[in-house]
Amino acid sequence: MLYTALTLAFLSHAYGFLSIPSIARQSSFNTPEFALNVAVDINTEVSEPDLKEETDLKSPAVGYTLLKLPNFNKGASFTREERNKLKIRGLVPAGDPLSLDTKVELAITSLRSKDSPIEKYIYLHTIQDADETLYYAILIKHTAEVMPFVYTPTVGEACQKWSDIYRHTPRGLYLSINDLGRVREVMDNYPLTNIKVICVTDGERILGLGDLGVNGMGIPIGKLALYVACAGINPKEVLPVHIDVGTNTLPLHSDPSYLGLRRERERGEKYDNLIAEFFEVCKEKYGNEVLIQFEDFGNSNAFRLLEEYRSKSCCFNDDIQGTAAVVLSGLLASTSITNMKLSDHKFLFLGAGEAGVGIADLLSSAIVRETGCSEDEARRNIWLVDSQGLLTAGREREREESGEDIAEHKQSYAHESDIDAVDLLSAVKALKPTAIIGVSAQGGAFNQEVIEEMSKNNNQPLIFALSNPTSKAECTAEEAYTHSQGTAVFSSGSPFPPFTLPNGNIRVPGQGNNAYIFPGVGLAAVLTGVSSITDEDFLVAADALAKQVSSTRLSQGSLYPPLDDIREVSGQIAASLSSHILSQNRASPSFKLPSSNTILEYCRKSMYIPSYND
Repeated sequence: MLYTALTLAFLSHAYGFLSIPSIARQSSFNTPEFALNVAVDINTEVSEPDLKEETDLKSPAVGYTLLKLPNFNKGASFTREERNKLKIRGLVPAGDPLSLDTKVELAITSLRSKDSPIEKYIYLHTIQDADETLYYAILIKHTAEVMPFVYTPTVGEACQKWSDIYRHTPRGLYLSINDLGRVREVMDNYPLTNIKVICVTDGERILGLGDLGVNGMGIPIGKLALYVACAGINPKEVLPVHIDVGTNTLPLHSDPSYLGLRRERERGEKYDNLIAEFFEVCKEKYGNEVLIQFEDFGNSNAFRLLEEYRSKSCCFNDDIQGTAAVVLSGLLASTSITNMKLSDHKFLFLGAGEAGVGIADLLSSAIVRETGCSEDEARRNIWLVDSQGLLTAGREREREESGEDIAEHKQSYAHESDIDAVDLLSAVKALKPTAIIGVSAQGGAFNQEVIEEMSKNNNQPLIFALSNPTSKAECTAEEAYTHSQGTAVFSSGSPFPPFTLPNGNIRVPGQGNNAYIFPGVGLAAVLTGVSSITDEDFLVAADALAKQVSSTRLSQGSLYPPLDDIREVSGQIAASLSSHILSQNRASPSFKLPSSNTILEYCRKSMYIPSYND
């Protein structure tokens, strides 16, 4: 009973039903004071924004309630003065306050003692639910080490077990089809008001795992943690959202632990009306410039929703556009290894869904830019293999004549050809591609025969096994290097360890992680106040990322910078994209271009830095 009462007190305060005075000032979660505003007007002198609005003695609550607010709780790090004035003396151990650095090292030591990735995921989320400052300090200082436990590959297992490991801690917003017509009312319940970035999913296509319904909420939460850690978006300005329209994974309907709607997915007009209402309310509440990232929507909705809203809102689909940019960046970086231009390659994709077509579209745009050819000409050397084999115009005509549904999003790559390849190996033998790109979620599809055939036709075959999680990867780094006799230029979606070749040379596989792209794009969008994101913006981001791969990394076969450098990478991308947006006069009128040698510094200084204000 006591626990219930205390929880209700916390929730009542958090959602604005109670008014609890603070020592320093009256405040509540539902006031703009609560949210920090990262963006500053660069028409004034460029200086470090004030990212520390909340000082030691300023809090939206006191006592036990304060300790339950992860945005403000410092636990054993409250000073003795704070413990007295904020009425938490006796609620935390009486020893000397711990510094943030000390707590980071204690936490990382504890993390390393955990036996499994999912235990590490749960441990990190326990910290996030108690002390967000500490959580993000860990992510920033130990990015490469902890990222696999914050996002891919561990987030896949976390989503599969989401209802089992759900901690009943308020985080994000859960909308459902039952909220149609009441979306504003529901969104007004969320306490943070100065939202700049939203990541939304309906859970239909979670990584390569399929329809997980509400269990897919782990994806927006993980993605937004990376916006904060990798690009310094303020954690008080991000909002993860799950839109529950049911799930077609029938075992979830009878799973006693499942927390979502136990019904088949809503399709058609009601679904579209709910999405439209969501976008309308987001812009009403947070402004036209609020960035909305589509995440893990199914193919039947992903392309059409992006097309519907890209010109009306500041939005993008990370599975289509973010993936495309990070893969294109890897291909651009590979030109320094293979001495082949993009237009010299013949590309073969395994997978013709959101990721595959998104990459192909951006790649064809890059080839147009490189050669000056038409879009159709650029596409001629880009081929797709889907679930029925090699995509050709003749095959699609036969399917249409027999009454089968034709997926419009991939028809640009249905080339006229007499080749009848029913599987990947047949397509590789017939087409003799220089690059294979796996986005199929078919673990092991790049088998020994396929890789050896690629090596037979190429001195340095490009082998990109991009599917997540690791169990869905088309091949491992070891398999790519072993079966190609060490000649493959390899990239993956999930991380793989360095591999030593028989001659002693070490290969460091590059991870084509979308986290290299979307945080920097998000930072540029937030700072410039741009009202839309274009495909050309992702070309700019891909170029900026490729330029940050050092010669040392390239000599090791890695196509991406070290993950530990990702904050600097994101700053560089944000600066390049901000300059591009300004050159096209697309920025908000309040954003004025500083001198050319200050915009990068401005992006760096705008980043949130975790601090207890010691």
